[in-house]
Amino acid sequence: MSEAVIEKVDNDGMVRLTINRPKALNALNSEVLAALEAHLVELESHPTLRGVVITGAGEKSFVAGADITEMRAKTPEEARAFASQALRTIKRLETLPVPVVALVNGFCLGGGCELALACDWAVASDNAVFGQPEVLLGVIPGFGGTQRLPRRVGPAMAIDLVTTGRKIDAQEALRIGLVNRVMPQAELESYVEELTKQLKGNGPQSVRGAKQAVHDGMDQDLDSALALETSLFAFCFAGEEQKEGMAAFVEKRKPNF
Repeated sequence: MSEAVIEKVDNDGMVRLTINRPKALNALNSEVLAALEAHLVELESHPTLRGVVITGAGEKSFVAGADITEMRAKTPEEARAFASQALRTIKRLETLPVPVVALVNGFCLGGGCELALACDWAVASDNAVFGQPEVLLGVIPGFGGTQRLPRRVGPAMAIDLVTTGRKIDAQEALRIGLVNRVMPQAELESYVEELTKQLKGNGPQSVRGAKQAVHDGMDQDLDSALALETSLFAFCFAGEEQKEGMAAFVEKRKPNF
């Protein structure tokens, strides 16, 4: 393949990853997953990483799903290996210490929806279409959809989507909490640009701590999660970021993080 299946652009610590298979509607195959994982491994040790935006090339599709052409002849063992590769890659995306934004144009189906579910934000254009249509192909979601989807939208709506395979538009996705924002397609890029500017303007360590508190606390009982929050809150006072932020507030100026 002459072009990279994942394009990476680093703008002063705000990294944009673009899945670049527009003729295949950016479907996920083994090559894409391997390339994406390689980029994510690099980002895990990025010294000044502030946030990540992930999207698909073109206006027709974020990711239309997993590549059916590659999957159709797999044995159960090969299918397990493919799902394990996808789960490992998507978990790396989910556990990046910085905010991760899915910028969704067009189709966001199957593996694409599962990829978006691993992001902290999903910002969708008004032409976006979401769904977990795997049952229409005789399988179930295999990249985390049966687990992340109910955690995002609740078990009743998740059962609805994964057992009917129906597709929903961007407004319904917003209503059920699958996405954070819906924008006219012409305004999507400018909104994400403003969002990334806002994230870059905040204290990088406090942003990381806030994400950690939410993610790690979700799987704990409330008292344990509150203790985690208290520890992370106290840790903020050990560095210069808190001093600069509070000094800037008192002095009525913008902080220099």
